[in-house]
Amino acid sequence: MRQLLRYAGVGAAATLVHYLLLIACVELAHWKAWMASGYGAAMGAQVAYLGNRWFTFAHRGSLSTSWLRFQILALTGAVLGMGIVALAVHLHLYYLLAQMLATVLVMGFTFTLNRWWTFR
Repeated sequence: MRQLLRYAGVGAAATLVHYLLLIACVELAHWKAWMASGYGAAMGAQVAYLGNRWFTFAHRGSLSTSWLRFQILALTGAVLGMGIVALAVHLHLYYLLAQMLATVLVMGFTFTLNRWWTFR
């Protein structure tokens, strides 16, 4: 349970980065929401990796191996999230609500795989 709470805390910081970039790209640069979601997710993933490596999982294994594994899962999660946002916006859901839905769904998936594969 402690790991899950730490994961959620690190995720909150990474999600803040993700959402700030999402909003900036949509509102200021006029990107499509699904594209901005992917960009925000990629940048937020870097915050998440560092926090999860040192704080959540206290991982002391190979930096290159855990980084590559994390990036694979982050990319998979980003693509999944982009798909959820694209579909939800197509169904006329406000893009921030669509992103919130995507965040919740993807978090459970990535926590499980990061715990058992990336940072084992």
